Amino acid sequence: MADLPGRIRINEEGPREGFQFEKGPIATARKIALIDALSHTGLRQIQVVSFVPPQNVPGMADADDVVAGIRVNPEVAYTALWLNEKGLQRALGHDRLTIVGSIGLTCSEPFLLRNQKRTLQQNIDAQRSLLDMYRANGVAVRRGGLMAAFGCNFAGDIPPARVVDMVGQLLDLAREAGESLDFVSLADTMAWATPLSIRRVVGAVRERFPGLKLSLHLHDTRGMGIANACAGLEMGVDTFDAAVAGLGGCPFAAHKGAAGNVCTEDLVFLCDEMGVETGIDLSALMDAALLAEEVVGHPLPGSVKSGGSLKALRERIAAAH
Repeated sequence: MADLPGRIRINEEGPREGFQFEKGPIATARKIALIDALSHTGLRQIQVVSFVPPQNVPGMADADDVVAGIRVNPEVAYTALWLNEKGLQRALGHDRLTIVGSIGLTCSEPFLLRNQKRTLQQNIDAQRSLLDMYRANGVAVRRGGLMAAFGCNFAGDIPPARVVDMVGQLLDLAREAGESLDFVSLADTMAWATPLSIRRVVGAVRERFPGLKLSLHLHDTRGMGIANACAGLEMGVDTFDAAVAGLGGCPFAAHKGAAGNVCTEDLVFLCDEMGVETGIDLSALMDAALLAEEVVGHPLPGSVKSGGSLKALRERIAAAH
């Protein structure tokens, strides 16, 4: 077990994750309002949209309008997701976005076929094409991602050795293109992870690639999101994706029940209590979480937005005495 990191970075993905997953339309102005609220919480990166075909993900049909409408905070990097060259071209058309090249593989071929209609080999070929396009557009490639790194609703458990092998494939793809990845994100796309498997997979990857920086993308379908984040912290992981109020999920993952990412304000609360800095104002983030709930029009699974922070409660108790 590694020492706890002194400070972590949280990449907020609630707007993109949530608005792609919610049933029914959400007004563009309401999406923008949530992004603007998140922009003033201390978050340094917010993924705001995905550039994907609207027939596949109707909630992203207004992606260009959302990006054009946000009130940019210069201290925040606004990012987007794309899966192919066409999506990248749309992203490149927005000077408000921070464009960082990313390549991704998937540990489960059945999920890959469902999610992107590609085989494993076709996906490797697609990443090479994407790398060519990054190079042609002067976009540096800094991130690698592995989906379904802990298990799959269609393929079952994913052995740690397979994850290690596919991390190697990501690094090889980047190296072939003359790029060097800053980090690799391990995604628990379908919420199979437990604290034990987090330790096993992170440990296996670290053993093979000791200098590689890792991040975690965790889902909370089975209530393990914050426990898995704690296990990641205890392994020294210092970068996490999260979603305000627990928004979102993957629309192609065949989930039942709550499917969102680990909740941002719950993760910030955990870090505050463990003495790990985030740079995020928990009170402002809780307000944004309540706004997220209002925007989607139904309860969201985050806990701290309702239960409150212990810091505020301690201050009230101290003031009363």
